[in-house]
Amino acid sequence: MSPEVPFAALIVAAALSAGTLYAIAADLVHRPRGGMLAAFACALGLTAWASAAAAQESVSFRSLDNETTLTAYLDRPATEDARPAIVMMHGCSGLLDRNGRILPIYHAWTRMLVAKGYVVLVVDSAKSRGFGQTCTAGPQRRTMLRDRPKDAYAALQYLQAQRFVRADRVALMGWSQGGATVLLTINDKSIGRPQPLARDFNSAIAFYPGSCSETFQTRPFTQVEPGRWTTQTPLLVLFGEADVWTPFAPCEAFVNAAKARGNPLELKSYPRAVHAFDAPNADRRELPAYRNGDGPIPLIGTDDEARADALLRVLAFLERHFAQ
Repeated sequence: MSPEVPFAALIVAAALSAGTLYAIAADLVHRPRGGMLAAFACALGLTAWASAAAAQESVSFRSLDNETTLTAYLDRPATEDARPAIVMMHGCSGLLDRNGRILPIYHAWTRMLVAKGYVVLVVDSAKSRGFGQTCTAGPQRRTMLRDRPKDAYAALQYLQAQRFVRADRVALMGWSQGGATVLLTINDKSIGRPQPLARDFNSAIAFYPGSCSETFQTRPFTQVEPGRWTTQTPLLVLFGEADVWTPFAPCEAFVNAAKARGNPLELKSYPRAVHAFDAPNADRRELPAYRNGDGPIPLIGTDDEARADALLRVLAFLERHFAQ
């Protein structure tokens, strides 16, 4: 750890509100890489170690597709008080590594969110269906895009039935294909929302969402007419402008058009960031196996400044909407 941030900073970071943390990070991201920026990001990540948490628990429940028994991983603060909660939806590479461990990107987010006092439920949509990666085109990818909104709502209903969850304070959070799931889940003509539904998602966050364009969010892919995508759920979209796997420009146009129609959307982009910029300590590397036709080879990797900003931006967004 950098000597510029003493151990006491860990305790301070744990105690600060998300809004205060964000103000600090906004100043730090204008400084050179390393030094205070890296140390503060480290301090933020390590706050989870200072927070008492119940042991991670594997749970299962039925997807609303009426076919799949989903496995999910539940983490929460060690308290029986009802807390806000987050449903997390993984990307097309799946949730687990080849050793059966949750991938670092989802583990890091879970650790931080639990440290802030939230209940976290990470849904394994892939392995629950006997799937591996679903990044390449084929029937399994089509199944995931069609049915994962039903997984999201099944997870919402599971959490709302738990005594330690505030039923009116559950957010949805997804990455890449999981981000596409967020868009397909929260729109007013959702392909997964059950009827009736007493309480919907309080808010939603999508990192570099797949299928984020006017084309893929309307007919024939959904029930939405062109130019009519709407939602009542506040949504934060975070995107790397240098992302060649899920391109930024169509998503920016889609989000801006939806905002112009009065939808509660926010978009934050990072000029130099690529796909999976919020993963911890991931070197930039190409994924030629996931290339689609003659398209660009997918590129992933951590962007320290974008990740530091996103961590605090997400906390501030959740804090704001959970307080309403």
